[in-house]
Amino acid sequence: MKICILGAGALGCAIGATLSEAGHETWLLNRGRAHVDAINREGLRVQDERGERWVKVNATSDAADAGIADLVLVLVKSFHTAEAIAGAAALIGPQTVVLSLQNGLGHEDILAAAVGRERVLAGKTYVGGVMLAPGCIRAGVAGKQTYIGELDGTVTHRVQAIADAFTGAGLATAVSDNILGTMWDKLLVNVATGALTGITALSYGQLYSEPLLERTAKAAVAEAMAVAERAGICLGLTSADAVWALAAEGLPPSFRTSMLQSLEKGSVTEIDFINGSVVRWGERHGVATPVNATLVACIKGIERAMADKQKETL
Repeated sequence: MKICILGAGALGCAIGATLSEAGHETWLLNRGRAHVDAINREGLRVQDERGERWVKVNATSDAADAGIADLVLVLVKSFHTAEAIAGAAALIGPQTVVLSLQNGLGHEDILAAAVGRERVLAGKTYVGGVMLAPGCIRAGVAGKQTYIGELDGTVTHRVQAIADAFTGAGLATAVSDNILGTMWDKLLVNVATGALTGITALSYGQLYSEPLLERTAKAAVAEAMAVAERAGICLGLTSADAVWALAAEGLPPSFRTSMLQSLEKGSVTEIDFINGSVVRWGERHGVATPVNATLVACIKGIERAMADKQKETL
């Protein structure tokens, strides 16, 4: 299978390395020249539970270099989705399928508007990755589940074929006939930890040793679960305690969330698609979400402070 990963940051590289090692023609599409050049020069340097190795994989900043793909796996930051898919026309052929494994909710609608709803699959992954340097990542793949599905919940040959290919490569992947519920399950995990680590700058080990923060995380998750219940979403996770435990499963104490990594790099976050989604859905369905609204406000405040500081240095 020819697979192009649109937005090959740490997570995209972790998935791409696994697929490439399994023999799939894999392309990593990333705007960072230093990252792309390092991969093309030496291979992708991967650190994981197996140790350290260099993986041969294609990397480029230009979609035209890759050409038409069987599968376009979208992993750009949420706020770049529309721009990224608009610039990826060279990847899309008559049979190309587009799969979003991004954090949060709403990407599938953006992608459908660009390429047609019939091409789009949605999913969630618990695979993790941290960018250590250009061309170098720490990956968490083993024991991490990925779920994908058709937007209408049908189990088709194409979605099953992708799941089989991923699983065969070492990315444990299941087909969901309730992908919206699956997406909400992953959203709950992000709601539990992303904003809190972004605000406090704490690693997982630090976060999980602070009872006050644990209570805040579970309160945010409880709000999100109440919203999902009111909206008629069928969740697989049944309690805030279960979400809190799942969020840390298999991750080292040094793990830093993608939201924290974004802030550390001086970038805006995906808060609008995570806790912000809970707030918007809560407003739509008449469920109060004060904890999530507060977390959104705090992250927005940090982003504002970063932006103002950057302006001062110009």
